[in-house]
Amino acid sequence: MATSGFCLLVHGGAGRRPPEERVAGREGCASAAQRAAAEVLARGGSALDAVQLAVELLEDDPVFNAGTGGSLTEDGTLELDASIMSGVDLRAGAVCSLTPHRHPIAIARAVLEDGRHVLYAGAGAVAFAKRAGYVPVPPESMITPGAREQLARWLAARAPASGGGTVGAVARDRQGRLAAATSTGGITGKRPGRVGDSPVIGAGTYADDLRGAASATGVGEGILRINLCARVVAGIAAGASAQEASCEGLTALGERIGVDAGLIALAPDGRLGWARSTESMAWAAVWEGGEADGC
Repeated sequence: MATSGFCLLVHGGAGRRPPEERVAGREGCASAAQRAAAEVLARGGSALDAVQLAVELLEDDPVFNAGTGGSLTEDGTLELDASIMSGVDLRAGAVCSLTPHRHPIAIARAVLEDGRHVLYAGAGAVAFAKRAGYVPVPPESMITPGAREQLARWLAARAPASGGGTVGAVARDRQGRLAAATSTGGITGKRPGRVGDSPVIGAGTYADDLRGAASATGVGEGILRINLCARVVAGIAAGASAQEASCEGLTALGERIGVDAGLIALAPDGRLGWARSTESMAWAAVWEGGEADGC
């Protein structure tokens, strides 16, 4: 899909959601995309602000596996990962294995703005958040009954839980600036300290005004090994459409590693693309003069 002016595309995670959950995911993505586009991009704001707001809204929605409602470790704890990147100057910020904080993506943005480092982990992420003015919240305020049920099923069967839920956004503003952001609770039943692709620049998130932007969702261990978002953006830079590059990336992921995933992508000229190799992936797009969504 080609667009002119601003555009914003969000995803709500690739996975195996029941039909009734797919509707809620689709509606949540549409609401976040519409609000972020209206409050930021339509008013001439930056792509970076737009993707942050979109992801914050999705982090607040317990339908998704990010922020409130995030997946739990095998010990029943919540460890959060997030990253954000500006395509203007390739600045990026990320946190991983973060204890419960309401908006991990806001802390990742603070890392970007601080500029000293790109990625903080665990206790270091918590300490940075405190210095930046963010305070932890009681775990019970973010751990939902649904997340506990998912963990109980995983502990009983030691099998992958159904559903997806990692969230992400890519955007282009009226000045042609690109940005991308991704946030997740990881995978249900992960070992404490496990980190997937979402906070890793080039794997789960990437943005470059000259090449494109992407945000991934799926089995992080596979996405990390193929450096999926950087691969997709390289495909766009080589002349593929955002859609073609997205499909090629997922094909390579499946053929080389045998992993399913989904992703959203954006070319510098505003062409949008989204693809999945899973049963479902909620998404929504808004651009000047139109909008669309699906799952």
